[in-house]
Amino acid sequence: MKREFLNEPWRKIASRRRLLLLILVLTPALVAASVMGSLLPHRGTTYLEASIIFVYCVLFIWISLGFWTALAGFWTLLKKDDRFAVTRSRGELDAAIRAHVKTAILFPVCNEDPERIMAGIQAVWRSLIRLGAADRFDIHILSDSNDPDRWVQEQAAWSRLCDDLSAHGHIFYRRRRVNLKRKSGNVADFCRRYGAHYTYMIVFDADSVMSGETLIRMVRIMERRRNVGILQTAPACTGRETLIARAQQFANRAYGPMYAAGLHHWFLGDAQFWGHNAIIRVKPFMKHCALTRLPGKPPLGGDILSHDFVESALMRRAGYSVWLAYDLEGSYEEVPPNLLTELKRDRRWCQGNLQHLRLVFTRGIFPGHRALFLNGVMAYGSALLWFLFLALATAAAVTEAMVQPDYFTPSKSLFPVWPVWDPTPALLLLAGTAVILFLPKVCALLLALIKGRRKQFGGFFALCGSILTEVILSTLLAPVRMLFHSKYVFLTLMGMGIGWGTQQRDDEGTRFWDALRFHGGGTLLGLVWGVAMFQINRVFFWWSSPLVISLLLSIPVSMLTSRAELGRIFRSMRIFTTPEEVRLPREYEDIGSYMQSIAEDRTSFGIPPEEGFLRASVVPRVNTLHLSLLRGPRALSPEIELRRDGILDKAMDNGPQALSKKEKKELLYDGQRMKKLHEHIWELPQDVLEKRWKVRLD
Repeated sequence: MKREFLNEPWRKIASRRRLLLLILVLTPALVAASVMGSLLPHRGTTYLEASIIFVYCVLFIWISLGFWTALAGFWTLLKKDDRFAVTRSRGELDAAIRAHVKTAILFPVCNEDPERIMAGIQAVWRSLIRLGAADRFDIHILSDSNDPDRWVQEQAAWSRLCDDLSAHGHIFYRRRRVNLKRKSGNVADFCRRYGAHYTYMIVFDADSVMSGETLIRMVRIMERRRNVGILQTAPACTGRETLIARAQQFANRAYGPMYAAGLHHWFLGDAQFWGHNAIIRVKPFMKHCALTRLPGKPPLGGDILSHDFVESALMRRAGYSVWLAYDLEGSYEEVPPNLLTELKRDRRWCQGNLQHLRLVFTRGIFPGHRALFLNGVMAYGSALLWFLFLALATAAAVTEAMVQPDYFTPSKSLFPVWPVWDPTPALLLLAGTAVILFLPKVCALLLALIKGRRKQFGGFFALCGSILTEVILSTLLAPVRMLFHSKYVFLTLMGMGIGWGTQQRDDEGTRFWDALRFHGGGTLLGLVWGVAMFQINRVFFWWSSPLVISLLLSIPVSMLTSRAELGRIFRSMRIFTTPEEVRLPREYEDIGSYMQSIAEDRTSFGIPPEEGFLRASVVPRVNTLHLSLLRGPRALSPEIELRRDGILDKAMDNGPQALSKKEKKELLYDGQRMKKLHEHIWELPQDVLEKRWKVRLD
């Protein structure tokens, strides 16, 4: 550990703040649990009621953490100056970038839309060019795509981008043949091969965008503060049109800055790394942040999926601080376009976060990062606890309905002792829970008004309407998310792993049969649960009716919220307006222009870009490009030679439709046979060329 970084002034402050947070969270939770116990028929003396009280207490702690984080952020943003903000220069200018310093911008991709990726890259590069700083940066596209058509499409899109920007030698493309450890392995592979050439690297997601001003500012902060190992921005969500995506974008922009400032307040230099839109000091990252495999089998063993929190903990253990630049603008990302895509992503995140249970007590990890590990676990574990609480409460309601009440005391008495129920504690508990859940939203409204940002959200009435609509929508979706997250946690703990599919990033709506397949079980559960409770315990039914209604409406709500046209209708009413919609960032203007130019020139010989293998076989320029990016000739075993000759003959005789994806990929690895296939195709008669290889020469 670096000794000069051990006695920084923020460390004692952070410890005191976290102790205060612990008191603020535990004290109300214990009081709330006590009140809950007093409301139960047996005052918590039975095992069932004791379990209800315990689970309720844990859940109250969880929601209290969010509440106090929001209030801390509210206070931080209200202050004129935050002396611990990593962006604060203390009267000095940010350090100039040293002459030898070079920064790599990494775009790890896997079967994504190459045209959208290149559009984002060109926007970032043009932003740097406008500032005259492009020579300080290189961009590396790190592909893990295993789809043969995507592979070739990426190569062609990259080549076109470099030609358009005259950026050969600054924008690089490399595809891994073996996809070890997914994104973290992709970044680690870059570090082994090229890390020594760079002082910093800025990691993006496929849909990430940053302004040149932000990129340069991040490098200068790292230059000024040599003890910072990772600097994480708080990305603004933008770019989507569906209703649910626009609601999440609004929540991110209205509430997100407050929560980000709150996280900074409690953690300071022990902050988290979210895996993207962050700058990393390369040398200590390579030395200290290599990830090993967890012992045992997946899902809780094997490769670490949620690598980002682990890497920040290892960087901190090495003596470097990790900061959240909560007030740094110009960093953007996109959200899932529909509920099903969000839930698919959450299953992967759930498994990765649950792996952190095995890392909480890792030697040398700082307390702040142990807390972040537990926080990540509770992000999904809380759903299972909520489901358990509902199950226990249902069991208690059924028990009370089935058991005949006895109002006579054990001692002899002529008169019964009638129960007396005081509604005051229940109302206080309900009011306290409502304050914890909804006061942060009121604070976000006040903050927008105080800071003069209401016009960025469409005006005062539009802002109020957006908050109210977001509350209604999130209330409808919360039980659905709870049910899925509970299932994910349960399946993971039972040893059932997940796949790693490509994320949907377009605004295509959810079809009825997909919604029925995903939400049919939850709808049936809500129906059975509601009918049973209506018959057995009418009071409990009305208490739980919001959850029942949410599950019953999950199919239509999932479909409607996935519609871009509905999102546009809400936009016309200024509901869910965000600052990026009021004033579109220059980078997104460049993305739109680039996508439009590509749309006007998408085909070559009548073959669209999505037909990557076909283009590599037919189009001379694409074939030459693909061959130039392959390794040199390699000696092959007779078995492989024979198999590949068979694949080549099949392609020549029957065209690309006769090949499987595996066969296409194997042929693409073989430069000699791809060249032979290309030459064969252009020797064919024109009618065969058009019929078998879909080539139009007119």
